[in-house]
Amino acid sequence: MTTPTCELCITDNEDILFQADQWRVILVDDKSYPGFCRVIWQEHAKEMTDLSPTDRATLMDVVWEVESVIREVMQPDKVNLASLGNAVPHLHWHVIPRFEGDAHFPSPIWAEAQRETKAQNMFLQITMLPTLRHEIRQRLAHLAGN
Repeated sequence: MTTPTCELCITDNEDILFQADQWRVILVDDKSYPGFCRVIWQEHAKEMTDLSPTDRATLMDVVWEVESVIREVMQPDKVNLASLGNAVPHLHWHVIPRFEGDAHFPSPIWAEAQRETKAQNMFLQITMLPTLRHEIRQRLAHLAGN
C-alpha cells in the first residue's frame, strides 16, 4: 500500500542503488555528504513496530549491509544511523558516512555547521561513489537472493 502524498512512496527522481520487493536503497542527493544512503521500506508504514518481526529483521539486515559497505569503501571516521520520520512519516533509515572534517562533525548533519568542508576531502569522498554504487548493488543482490 502506498500513499500518493508521501514523498517516499513515490520513487520519481531517486538515485536507486538497489530495489527489492520490500525495500529499496537510494543515494541521497546531498552535495555535502557523498555516500549518504537511505534505506526505504516500500510499503507505507510509520514505525518499526508496524512491521512483522521478520520484516523488521529484513529491513535491519539491509541497513547493516549498507553500513558495512560504506565503512569498507569510504573508510569514514563514523557512520550515523538515523530513523526519525518526523517530517516524512514513512519508515526509512539514513546511513551517513561521517568524517572529522565534515561541516557538522561531531554534531548531527542537521545541526548548525561548525566549519566548511575542505574541497580536497569532498573530492576524495566523491571519487569513491562509483565503487560504493557497485559494491552496494553487488552485496544487496546477494542479500536479496538475486
